[in-house]
Amino acid sequence: MNTTISKEGFDFLKQIKKNNNRDWFNAHKDLYLESHKNAIGFADGLIELMNKHDDIETVSGKKSLYRIYRDVRFSKNKAPYKTHWGGYLTRATNQLRGGYYFHIEPGNSFVGGGFWQPNSEDLKRIRMSIAADDTGFRSILSDKKFKKTFGELLGDQVKTAPQGYKKDHPSIDLLRFKQYLVMKKFTDKEVLDESFTLEVIKAFTVVRPFFDHMSEVLTTDANGEPLY
Repeated sequence: MNTTISKEGFDFLKQIKKNNNRDWFNAHKDLYLESHKNAIGFADGLIELMNKHDDIETVSGKKSLYRIYRDVRFSKNKAPYKTHWGGYLTRATNQLRGGYYFHIEPGNSFVGGGFWQPNSEDLKRIRMSIAADDTGFRSILSDKKFKKTFGELLGDQVKTAPQGYKKDHPSIDLLRFKQYLVMKKFTDKEVLDESFTLEVIKAFTVVRPFFDHMSEVLTTDANGEPLY
């Protein structure tokens, strides 16, 4: 199994960005198929390695990949194709929350994960936990390896304070988040290096304590009793 991102597959993404139209795409379908096959191999390698230290529900690289075709029905941008390969690895069962995302795009490659669109109940439970005691969460976010890998916590935030919380709450900086995300960027040179897959695995390993903390929060009630 070839788990590296090939230069040819990467070059296809550069070309589709310059020639984002159906005529060019149909005339170069062989390049698309090779790039797609390469991306699947990369994702298969991630799943195989991730399952050595986590429980991944996603069964194959092909299943993890998002389609290259854009939904342009409600978009001003009518370009029919994405200019990147994106994929998502879901953790298995209700007990393991969070997911791992990879994004391969010339000049804008990154990996990350977290809680992109938590439902209202999950967001409420996360905020309740933070408001009650944010010590554990802050410890994870301030860990040297975590900060070196991901920097700061990312995600959309409310402008002042979420409903039910005061603006001067001591944990307001964390309570304002509507999403809880992390991201690590990679240069094109790093993406094409043979070590890229292992570097992605390292990043995903660093985010694991964050996921485990959130999983514990989201699978217990306010009294710490299991929900499942």
